[in-house]
Amino acid sequence: MSAEALQPASVPDTALWQACMDVLAQDVPAQQFNTWIRPLQARAQGEALVVEVANRFKLDWIRAQYLPRIQQILDQLADQPVTLELTIAARQARPAVARTALRAAAMAAAPASVSDPRHGNLHAAPQGVHGGNAYQHDIWQSVDPVAAAQPQPQATRLDPARTFENLVEGSANRMARAAAMHVASTPGQLYNPLFIYGGVGLGKTHLLQAVGNKLLELKPNARVLYTHAEQFVSDVVKSYQRKTFDEFKSRYHSLDLLMIDDVQFFAGKDKTQEEFFNAFEALLSKRSHIVMTSDTYPKGLANITERLVSRFDSGLTVAIEPPELEMRVAILMNKAQAEGRELPEDVAFFVAKNVRANVRELEGALQNILAYSRFSGRPIDIQLVREALRDLLSIKNRQISVENIQKTVADFYKIKVADMHSKKRPANIARPRQIAMYLAKEMTQKSLPEIGEMFGGRDHTTVLHAVRKIGGERANDPDLNQQLHVLEQTIKG
Repeated sequence: MSAEALQPASVPDTALWQACMDVLAQDVPAQQFNTWIRPLQARAQGEALVVEVANRFKLDWIRAQYLPRIQQILDQLADQPVTLELTIAARQARPAVARTALRAAAMAAAPASVSDPRHGNLHAAPQGVHGGNAYQHDIWQSVDPVAAAQPQPQATRLDPARTFENLVEGSANRMARAAAMHVASTPGQLYNPLFIYGGVGLGKTHLLQAVGNKLLELKPNARVLYTHAEQFVSDVVKSYQRKTFDEFKSRYHSLDLLMIDDVQFFAGKDKTQEEFFNAFEALLSKRSHIVMTSDTYPKGLANITERLVSRFDSGLTVAIEPPELEMRVAILMNKAQAEGRELPEDVAFFVAKNVRANVRELEGALQNILAYSRFSGRPIDIQLVREALRDLLSIKNRQISVENIQKTVADFYKIKVADMHSKKRPANIARPRQIAMYLAKEMTQKSLPEIGEMFGGRDHTTVLHAVRKIGGERANDPDLNQQLHVLEQTIKG
């Protein structure tokens, strides 16, 4: 496409932007493109191409991550420098003709100028924008326009990439995720404070930041802050050293949502605990929401004052557990997809079976695999994974046993290990039990009577029947053969 077709009279138009989008769609991984680039809207304004972004923190992220490449593409397509401007979209600044006169009048009566969507947007919200309930008259409609106009991006400290959409859900985090979603959609009401606890690397920080990102998506003018407990400690120390208490209170007492990560770091820090207690009380008094994470439940926190522990425990406390097998598989496949790579299911199952500790360790293993594949120029398969994770697997290496086979098969088919020994005969239990017997005969040196004894004292003829049945079906059933292949690779570790 020629520059003339894209830019008549040297003025950029939306055709130029569409051409740029087409190039970016090829350059940027699909998930990133759909999340950050596709929602952008462009319009010509004078000699500039104005690109509108939903809110401030997304604008800053796009400016930092994508703007140089966007500018380069535009200049190349137009064959001349293009003036590009990023701006926050004014949601109600240009009402459509179809909007009611009442809505237009409300917009006209708003105290802020339409050119700055950070001002007064919430004051002009018509009935029903926030669900039409009594809550629409609370803090979201009474935001001080001066405070709302303060720059947000530096204050939020959020990672825009951590959202509910890319957080894998499983039984390990289902309740915590549901509670967090509720807080993000209806802040200041139930579950205040929300206290999330669990071990290292289980996704607490991701969930915490997802709350902030979702709230900003729903209410771009919300005053939101994510901070680690150590940063809060640092801010307290600085305020005492510099005598800037008013500045500290202005930051922490005027929020709509405060998210504090790892509150166990407050242990033994009396001044910090006092200031957090004051901030806690100030925020709750104005129906702001507080979400916290910790490595243990509130009453398990050491060296934290009783009154603070009582506040932590006054809302909803939920745990995040280590992810189960199928959740680990889903996490691996989703993370690989986010990196623009395909992870075969048998590989994901193999890695998930061998990396059980937490999400962080899973992600680390995946990065090793992707890097090894990239640098070696080889496709990702079980053999490559064995090489990429040789140190990790050598630590976990173990002799194949009937017990391990039973555990692996039970995990794979989502039954209990106890079912391997029971007399139950439903198909959903009997079939996996036969498969486990077959694998025990194929992969160990145990005799048929020994295997039968380890499956609840069954006769050797029962084991022989299972071995012949599964072995015969394997030759004619591609799906069964694939399942057995995955199980064998996983058991071998």
